[in-house]
Amino acid sequence: MSGQGSGGNVLAALCSVFIPGLGQLVQGRIFMALFFFVTTAVSYALGATVILFFMWLVGAVFHLWSIIDAARFSRIRSVL
Repeated sequence: MSGQGSGGNVLAALCSVFIPGLGQLVQGRIFMALFFFVTTAVSYALGATVILFFMWLVGAVFHLWSIIDAARFSRIRSVL
C-alpha cells in the first residue's frame, strides 16, 4: 500500500464496511484486525439482548472506527 488516500486504503476501507477488521487484515495488520472484529462482534451480539440493547451503539462506533482506521492507515506513520 502506498499511503493514505491510495487505492489500497480505499479497498481496505470498503472491506471494513462489510466485515469490521477485514480492511486491517488486507493491510497485513493482524492484531488490529482481530481487535476490531472481536470487539464489534461482541458489542453487536450483546446489543441483541434486551438488557444490553445500548451495546449496538458501541458496536457501531467500533465498526465506524475500523473503517476510518483502514482508510487513514499509513505504513510510514506507523513506523515513526
